Amino acid sequence: MGKVRYRVVQKNGQDVVEEIHKIVVHRFKLSDVEDPDIYAAEPILQWQKSEAGQFVMKHAIEQPMYHQHVDYLHYGYQYAITAELESKKLTEYYLRWGKHGRD
Repeated sequence: MGKVRYRVVQKNGQDVVEEIHKIVVHRFKLSDVEDPDIYAAEPILQWQKSEAGQFVMKHAIEQPMYHQHVDYLHYGYQYAITAELESKKLTEYYLRWGKHGRD
């Protein structure tokens, strides 16, 4: 489960509280390479072109971010893309692609 925060926005002249969820929307692994960020560009771009990726890019509160972690067990790198979605869009995302972002 991701982080949750709240924000107040104006809708139709009234203050409305929105629930914002930060979740992992995509994960992938890379083998041990000299410059992993260069090799990560293609999987990130392919995800952005997918239906789930386009949905997230359109509805994310702020631009999604990628995070790199060294995978000592498999001698490579793990990447995770995180995004913040308003609760109604998060529900739609889960209904369409499940909790693990299947495309």
